Amino acid sequence: MDKDLERFVEECFKEDANCAEIVLLTVTRGWKMRSKLIPRVATPFGGGIGRQGGVCGALSGGVVAIGARYGRDVPKDLEARDKSYALTRELFRRFKEEFGGIDCYDLIQCDLLTPEGRTRQREIRREKCVKFVARTVETVLELGGERP
Repeated sequence: MDKDLERFVEECFKEDANCAEIVLLTVTRGWKMRSKLIPRVATPFGGGIGRQGGVCGALSGGVVAIGARYGRDVPKDLEARDKSYALTRELFRRFKEEFGGIDCYDLIQCDLLTPEGRTRQREIRREKCVKFVARTVETVLELGGERP
């Protein structure tokens, strides 16, 4: 895993960015995409969607990035839909294979809705989340035909 990318992710965490925001920002910058919606659209996905422990925020950010680049502009564009679905399935497959699951709670074993969980969050980000985020960025860029 790219150590420079890991250091960048750690710096973003220090600024209180969440996993979904960091993935979306990093990937779209790599693709030279800009929008006022980035990282705004990813904010609610942190902590497994609103800190609920569901799908990992890194994965959610990756899915939003895939949609930003490959999503469809009109519902009839089945080719764009199918491509974005296929890339998303591959992202999930690789993530699950590497980390053993896709849900935030299962990955970090911490309830982020509790004050205790939020207190442990900085430690968990350094130990675990930085790897989830960095690997997701690398994977999405690879799936998009780019090397991170």
